[in-house]
Parts: sequence; C-alpha cells; structure tokens
Amino acid sequence: MNTIASFPTTAETWLDERGKGAWIAAMVLGFIFVWPVGLALLFYMIWSKRMFKGSGCKARKHNTNYGFKSSGNTAFDAYKADTLRRLEEEQSNFEAFLERLREAKDKSEFDDFMDKQAQAPKSKKAKDDGDDDVIVA
Repeated sequence: MNTIASFPTTAETWLDERGKGAWIAAMVLGFIFVWPVGLALLFYMIWSKRMFKGSGCKARKHNTNYGFKSSGNTAFDAYKADTLRRLEEEQSNFEAFLERLREAKDKSEFDDFMDKQAQAPKSKKAKDDGDDDVIVA
C-alpha cells in the first residue's frame, strides 16, 4: 500500500532527474494512451511551473557561462562570454530601436488620422454652405 501512495512522488522525482523532455514525453504519451492523464500532466506542469523552468532567454541572460561548459582555456572562455554579452546588448539595443520605430510609425498614422478628422468638419461645412447659395427659381 505504501508503494502505491508514494508512486506519484517517485515518478515526479524520476521525471525531474531527467529534465523537461521527460515531462513532455510523459505528457504526450498520456495524451496518446489515456487523454485525461496527458491533460492532468499538462495542468500539473503549468501549475508547478515545470513548463517554464530552466529554458529560454531570460534564464540564460543571468547565467554568466551562457549554458556552455568551460573549454579549459580561460582566455577563450572570457572572450566567448564577452562576445555573447556584447551580442545580447546589441540585440536589446536593436529591439529598443524597433520599438521606437513602431512608436514613430503609430504616432505618424495617428497624426494623419487626426488631421483628416479635423479637415472633415471643414469640408462638410463648406459643402453645406455651398448648398445654401443655390437659388431655386
């Protein structure tokens, strides 16, 4: 009885030791064979934040070795870390530039829209004034 109760804990530990790929494989197999099990695993992975742990750019940005093992050559490792840091800085600068470009384009489109809206009542008033001048005999 005790082994049945400890099975989920044992399975969780076993999957954690093998990483996110094992969790995803278990989820996919669960969907294939018994879909509620796959769905339960998906919800558990999201709830326990296992789905988002240890991967992605945010996790790598705070790691100084960028997920690479040391080559044994400290000069090369320092060069590699400096180059990767510089590339990340360039990427963030480029993303900031793109954001400023999008904002400028949005502002330009909005200004054009506002100019057209401001001209629309003038055009309508001119058209209305023109109809009053018509003399019907």
